[in-house]
Amino acid sequence: MGTAAGAGAEVGFGVVADAHPGRPALVEPDGTTTTYGELAARVDRLAHALAGLGLRPGDCVAAMLPNSRAFFELRLATGRSGLYFTPFSHHFTSAEATHVVADSEARVVVVDASLVEVAGPALDAAGVPEGRRVVWGSAGQVPAGWLAYEDLLAAAPATPPPHPRAGGVMLYTSGTTGRPKAVRRALPEAPPGPNPYELDFMARVGVRPGPYTQLCAAPLYHAAPGLFANMAMQLGHTVVLAERPGTEDWLDLIQRHGVQVLFAVPTVLHRLLRLPAEVRARYDVSSLRAVVHGAAPCPPDVKRRAIDWFGPVLYEFYAATEGGVTAASSAEWLARPGTVGLPLAGVEVRILSDDEDGSPGGAPVPAGETGGVYFRPVVPFTYHKDAEKTQRSMRGGYFTAGDHGYVDEDGWLYLRDRRTDLIISGGVNVYPAEVEAVLIAHPDVADVAVVGMPDEEWGHRVAAVVQPEPGVPGDDGLAARLAEHCRGELAGFKVPRVIEFRERVPRSQAGKVLRREIRVGRPSVP
Repeated sequence: MGTAAGAGAEVGFGVVADAHPGRPALVEPDGTTTTYGELAARVDRLAHALAGLGLRPGDCVAAMLPNSRAFFELRLATGRSGLYFTPFSHHFTSAEATHVVADSEARVVVVDASLVEVAGPALDAAGVPEGRRVVWGSAGQVPAGWLAYEDLLAAAPATPPPHPRAGGVMLYTSGTTGRPKAVRRALPEAPPGPNPYELDFMARVGVRPGPYTQLCAAPLYHAAPGLFANMAMQLGHTVVLAERPGTEDWLDLIQRHGVQVLFAVPTVLHRLLRLPAEVRARYDVSSLRAVVHGAAPCPPDVKRRAIDWFGPVLYEFYAATEGGVTAASSAEWLARPGTVGLPLAGVEVRILSDDEDGSPGGAPVPAGETGGVYFRPVVPFTYHKDAEKTQRSMRGGYFTAGDHGYVDEDGWLYLRDRRTDLIISGGVNVYPAEVEAVLIAHPDVADVAVVGMPDEEWGHRVAAVVQPEPGVPGDDGLAARLAEHCRGELAGFKVPRVIEFRERVPRSQAGKVLRREIRVGRPSVP
């Protein structure tokens, strides 16, 4: 983004609200607009209401909400009350919600009115009393035993809390096995507002303070979308809020609101690029200044085509719920195709070999050699109530999310794949992301996931689950074309021996392939 609007711009939600009370802060899907002054008053009321319910610094507020104004109000109010905020998926079952609410020891839980039937049994099981259950969007119909969100705000004063203190988010990360665990950091003894690390991260991905417009369309209960949404408020942006927009809807929102900043997962970029050329040409996307992507690998072909379309405004980052690691601009990526960037300020990266038992965390490896990617988080964390998992994930103060990669001589990081996704066929490593990048470039492929299929002779064979483009039959002819396409781009041992077709590739709301849900059959490609 350009620096003119950001030069000398105010930083911090309260500072922006005081300086620009009439600036639009939120534009909801139905067009309702809330100014910074109006939002600040509601946030102050909510902070008082939470204190009135008996919450004290260090307590936790959980929320089961779709993308909504309530998310912003809760994150901002807890962030100035010394509270933890734990948003979680509104797609959860009662059992999944019970685990998060009970494990987090949430003292207040806010739930969308449409989810009360799912959440109610979960709050019963987690032992949340009736006086601590709050329903959002009830339109006057408040279930028995619940408190109406708007009633709480109406009864509280619109004055700043007497002793504002920074809060924090405590998010649950699923990992690959077991129940989700919360990433917990000590609350800072500091006033509310963004910290220098967050501001540096935003600057590295082209997001700066000023009267910009940011589209928030990814699920806000995830780490990255939630961070970008919160930082939009801290930097004085106007947020255009959307809930699961269709592919073409993204372009309509960008044009209609003059969107300058957005976060998207690579799947969204791929789907946008697969729109017919005449559809894409109908929309003006020249307002974009920072299109930020992360959360999953972005195939090089998708990235190049997105840069060709949007301009050199794509920014990529590598991070986990446990902390940010690297970032790269379009120019940096074009100069070093495939990199996910240089480390963020204060972050140290190490590439370690596997131990003799196959677990990661051995000795450092030379530049250019693949190993486990470890980084030292700027803000230390623990897994809530799981010291063993915390210890398992760390090596001498360095954390790994389980990814494999390497750094070049100049310190730029390149990812290969998650160690748990690695396919070992005949003793040779095959990284699914590399094969997926080749397959997704084929015009008949809408989405793809590559996994290993057990094989008595080879240990594993490479298998691909493909979602064809609409109107393209998933038959032997397509399988043969895809295999031939792969043979022209990959070594023979990387070419899928199994290609199966599905109506959709299972992905999480964050855009990550759910490999554990994929099962494949016998070899189908000679």
